[in-house]
Amino acid sequence: MEIILFILGITLMYSSPLIFTALGGMLSERSAVVNIGVDGLMTLGAFIGATISYFTGNVWIAFISAGLICMGVSVLHGIGTVTCKANHTVIGVAMNFFAPGVALVACDLIFDGASSTPSCPSFPGILDGIVSPDSPLYYLNIKIPVLLAIAAAILVHIMLYKTKLGLHIRAVGEHPDAADAVGINVNKIKYICVLLSGLFAGLGGATMTLSVVSQFSFLVVIGNGFIALGAVMLGKWTPLGSLWSCLLFGFMQSLVVLLGGTGLSNYTMLLSALPFVVMLTALVIVGNSEDPKTNGLPYVRSYR
Repeated sequence: MEIILFILGITLMYSSPLIFTALGGMLSERSAVVNIGVDGLMTLGAFIGATISYFTGNVWIAFISAGLICMGVSVLHGIGTVTCKANHTVIGVAMNFFAPGVALVACDLIFDGASSTPSCPSFPGILDGIVSPDSPLYYLNIKIPVLLAIAAAILVHIMLYKTKLGLHIRAVGEHPDAADAVGINVNKIKYICVLLSGLFAGLGGATMTLSVVSQFSFLVVIGNGFIALGAVMLGKWTPLGSLWSCLLFGFMQSLVVLLGGTGLSNYTMLLSALPFVVMLTALVIVGNSEDPKTNGLPYVRSYR
């Protein structure tokens, strides 16, 4: 029983940063803006979350600030892809250099040449102080960002499929000319989705440092943004599909942690590669035929 609860807790812990970031990547791509820059924004969000938490001692201020600041930074991505109609991949690569670069330079300046922050206050487990260490539930160790991430996936699903804004987002991603013809401001919708992708990526990064490791370093996020984008593809560009895909990756990470405490601990590098191998295999099997029809293409009016 303890092992099952331990695996569930680790699965949810590692999944929550990915869920936030995957939701952001999914919304951006549903409006036909490819945003591979979420990996860099996650790194920036992780730094902001850890730094503000360290100086203020308030994890909520740190968490929200990371999301809002990364949302502001994502305006640059919107200007490049929506306004200037530049190549989405090139802009995303630039963001993956720019955002982590800002985080590292700021870390160096704020913490006297250090490449990582000191340990910072983090979210407590929701069962802390409620269950005793002798209880099997003690091994679950669920933190608030887990619940927020799952709630966010449900809310985004409702927004995307049950609201007027969601209809506009899907129309812009699939048929922007038709959407424009009926009065939908295509560029406005794209900007909204790009800003939301920055918000969610920032929250995902902050979750890493405020819920998983309690400290920022350059390697704390690296690659997780791309895993989140893989989860979007595996989840067929849907909120709930992305949620389940992130949970799959989190489950594989929990197995790595569990096996690392056995005789296989000498094969740490091979174990660490296991989740990525599983994700790549799943992507090959499932394919990517469900992506929005105009994904990655700049929108230019075909009529006047």
